[in-house]
Amino acid sequence: MIVPILALTKTIAFLIRAGRIGHGFTWPGEIALRLSGSFIRTMIQKNPGLLTVVIVGTNGKTTSAKITRHILSKNGYRVIGNETGANLMNGVASCLIGNANLYGKIVADVAILEVDENVLPLLLSEFHPNAIMVLNLFRDQLDRYGEVNTIALKWQEALATLTKKTALIMNGNDPQIFYLGKSLPNLSVSFFGLKKKAMKKRAVPHEADSLYCPECAERLTYSAIAYSHIGDFLCAGCGFQPSGIVDYSETVKSPLLGLFNRYNTNAVALMLHIVFGIGLEKIKRDIADFGAAFGRQEIIAYRGRKIVIQLSKNPTGFNQSVEVLEEFDNAQKGVLVLLNDRIPDGRDVSWIWDVDFELLRDLADRIVVSGDRAYDMAIRLRYAGHNRGRSKGKDKLDGVTVIPDLTAAIERAVELTPPGDFLFILPTYSAMLEVRNILTGDEFKQKTT
Repeated sequence: MIVPILALTKTIAFLIRAGRIGHGFTWPGEIALRLSGSFIRTMIQKNPGLLTVVIVGTNGKTTSAKITRHILSKNGYRVIGNETGANLMNGVASCLIGNANLYGKIVADVAILEVDENVLPLLLSEFHPNAIMVLNLFRDQLDRYGEVNTIALKWQEALATLTKKTALIMNGNDPQIFYLGKSLPNLSVSFFGLKKKAMKKRAVPHEADSLYCPECAERLTYSAIAYSHIGDFLCAGCGFQPSGIVDYSETVKSPLLGLFNRYNTNAVALMLHIVFGIGLEKIKRDIADFGAAFGRQEIIAYRGRKIVIQLSKNPTGFNQSVEVLEEFDNAQKGVLVLLNDRIPDGRDVSWIWDVDFELLRDLADRIVVSGDRAYDMAIRLRYAGHNRGRSKGKDKLDGVTVIPDLTAAIERAVELTPPGDFLFILPTYSAMLEVRNILTGDEFKQKTT
């Protein structure tokens, strides 16, 4: 059965790419799963020597997966993965199809699979990986997934089916995830996190999600906060607090800006050290030349400007993107904010009211807004005070330039950015893909030749 499925899906992938109607990242896997619901399980069983690492979390999956691939490759491992970001079941299946021969044999040592929060239980019902990195859990696409407690309960049930064969690398500074890890005493669980001195916040941000003790439901208190609800917490009612946390971040420096990337790097370093036995000094050397994943602090040169793309798809991620602007040295900062409400983004955009756009007042000198929901974003920025001291123009809404057409918005944002300066683009997921296509496609090549 596996041979005809692979022959068919490989042909479909070829035709999709040849006809330039897509990249073949999802449809081959979708068809394979419809023909055989156990396709992923069968493929893993056919490759018993293939080590599997699953990376899950609301934010940071793609960056963490790329760091992992980068270091393992430098250590002689043949690595595959769904590096395009197709992290649903069909994306995982497509990854296996693309790397297998017609008989299902995959010539690789390790598969690094980033998976959507809702997909983890489905994937674990098919096979048990060698390692799972659990990065964080925040509100994201509420119209699809609901609140974080709903996801946490699904994860708890799925993780309870594992054996000690699977090494769990979990964020000990996230209350929900730390609780999950502590509820699995018979499994191999290690916690990563940061020391309190690295956490600069003292007040709990309003976008924080997990503020109540998962054991007794008392409100947690924090002595220090990294961001959102990630920090050093304590329950006065039952004494629930993080313990046994490993912090390699002072030895293995994050190659990217932002406290959230220190967590990503720390998680990867801990997993590589425990599962693959790679020394910290070797990890430190190997990570030095790491380059950002697409759309995650990716820098693109365009018409004499440096364009920084930072995916910003939920309240916590957006707030971290805003804080990253402070870490760039240039005084003049232009910002292009893109808000879409397509399927990959989530239809509900009410989350923008939980983003601290007020912080942009002191960071951004020029703001352009675009996307399917450009005017919703412009109104949010108006309430954040971005109309102060600015006059209206024909395409302005209280000081914020609003241009629904994306190409025109990019051109205007570039015009407003002095040569040599940075333009920061903060897009939701589908907008990020569109921006990269515009900046790195034929139009981009023509303007730079």
